[in-house]
Amino acid sequence: MGRPVPRRPAYDDFFSAAAELGQPVFIHPQLPPASVRDASYRGFDSMTDLALATFGWGWHLDTAIAALRLVLRGTFDRHPDLRVVLGHWGEMLLFWLDRVDSLSRIAGLERSVSDYVRSNFSITTSGMLNPALLRHALSVTSVDRLIFSTDYPFQRPTREEIDSFLNHFSTDAEREQFSSANAASLYGIDFSAKP
Repeated sequence: MGRPVPRRPAYDDFFSAAAELGQPVFIHPQLPPASVRDASYRGFDSMTDLALATFGWGWHLDTAIAALRLVLRGTFDRHPDLRVVLGHWGEMLLFWLDRVDSLSRIAGLERSVSDYVRSNFSITTSGMLNPALLRHALSVTSVDRLIFSTDYPFQRPTREEIDSFLNHFSTDAEREQFSSANAASLYGIDFSAKP
């Protein structure tokens, strides 16, 4: 094992309460702080700077780092029932699991980073209905961890685009899981309940 993982990081009480209540935590992108923008995202015209720091790259990278830091701090070892939701196909994290798994031993984790992602994270599409992204997601996690979402108002897929994307699932059961059942289970929504 590597160095000991910090036992009481910031927000641990929050994550403890979320796990105890069975409430998922959605980590969503936010505008990076000025110091990060200065170091990594400036040097172009103001609109390009902003786009690079937000929807073009920065949002996703910074959110992946936040999620990875939760894993590396042992958050899921302390709170194994904690569920975290990431948008945009896992905010880059799904695509670097092989690489970040190398951090598991160094951080003194009980399991690999990819195992925490498979067991504690749900992933939404955020309107990015790309079959290649779906295939990759299914290669590193299971269909019960994937949730349809549109990222309105930024992504507005048409009914035809949605139907076409849903045809990339192998079975009606998988389509149902992805399009509604996984979200209903995660958020405790009973569609049969009367208003």
